[in-house]
Amino acid sequence: MTDQADPFASPAGAEPPPGCPAHAGAVSMTGAEYPQTPSKLYRMLRRDHGPVAPVLLDGGIPAWLVLGYTEVTYVTSHDELFARDSRRWNQWENIPQDWPLLPFVGYQPSVLFTEGDEHRRRAGVITDALEGVDQFELSNECLLIADDLIARFAGSGQAELMADYVHVLLMRTVVQMCGMPSTGDDTLRFVDDLRISLDAGEGEDPVAAYGRVGERLRQLVKEKRAVPGPDVTSRMLMHPAGLTDEEVVQDLISVIAAAQQPTANWICNTLRLLLTDERFAVNVSGGRLSVGEALNEVLWLDTPTQNFIGRWAVRDVQLGGRQIKAGDCLVLGLAAANTDPQIWPEGHVGAENAAHLSFSNGEHRCPYPAPLLADVMARTAVETLLERLPDLVLAVEPEELVWRPSIWMRGLMELPVQFTPVVQ
Repeated sequence: MTDQADPFASPAGAEPPPGCPAHAGAVSMTGAEYPQTPSKLYRMLRRDHGPVAPVLLDGGIPAWLVLGYTEVTYVTSHDELFARDSRRWNQWENIPQDWPLLPFVGYQPSVLFTEGDEHRRRAGVITDALEGVDQFELSNECLLIADDLIARFAGSGQAELMADYVHVLLMRTVVQMCGMPSTGDDTLRFVDDLRISLDAGEGEDPVAAYGRVGERLRQLVKEKRAVPGPDVTSRMLMHPAGLTDEEVVQDLISVIAAAQQPTANWICNTLRLLLTDERFAVNVSGGRLSVGEALNEVLWLDTPTQNFIGRWAVRDVQLGGRQIKAGDCLVLGLAAANTDPQIWPEGHVGAENAAHLSFSNGEHRCPYPAPLLADVMARTAVETLLERLPDLVLAVEPEELVWRPSIWMRGLMELPVQFTPVVQ
């Protein structure tokens, strides 16, 4: 059991709704300190509950957090036991219309919630559309955009990389890949709505933002249906599987959401590692081997998608010593699984291999080309910045960097840097 003085313990305001079958000893995942020190939460949960822990989501809604590497792998490999269709959830009667996690769990006719043959059909369309992206062209487009952005602040000797470089770079690259204009107020509003729907700040409405994202993509699909182009959206529309316009819209949301913000956070988390870890200090400037090692290590230690909601139990089943009831929600603790001491028995976690679960596992993992394309964008962004600004350093002390207040995404609020001004 957790001590009530612990900041991660269930606060009084997070008690389950009446009639909600809360788990014994459930721990709130909405504690204020959690986003800054998630490893502390994972250690506590493992100590007190083992590889599968009872947790409370926003509003005191009960769920299971799957912490163990073996257990996450098992859940994602057995769709017949732990399925993606959220309509199975036994908590819907307790979920308010404005629940902040609805964009994650509210059933949509998208590839994320399909199962069996229908999932394979929809995922196959995404895979084929992404395989049509030329990786060399993508790298070159990313390089050109990176150079343009760096040129805007290179003469000042300082920059805030999240706002000035990383998010803009990924936004322009991803929307261009999908056939949208890479610049303009319309695109900026779209990307901001996407951010809010995935990681809303105080006072922001993720449900409304998600609705606006869908409307903008419906407009894009209509445009591409009339005039196809060499882009992901057009290839999805022209695929022989014959997806409807609404199916393409829903699956595009998944593609863009997975490509934009998580990849941006992957880049920034990697830059943070390169700029703060002395192992990389000697060979950081233009050190391509170091960049590759850092990118992979971040996927183990600071993966952008910390937790993913979720899977829903098809029937009563045992998992990690827990009795999971039919309809229970399971949150995939990807970050916790990646640092599971059972796979790193000596406490050493590093970049020795790529067997992490950062892109999930099983049929519902990221479609095969997606991790490769994300790696192209991330590697190009990091290497180009370090090559153009070789004496780049943090403008604050490492401990002053603040993580975003999110239990789902791992990313910095800001990454301020300094460097010698470059005369254009």
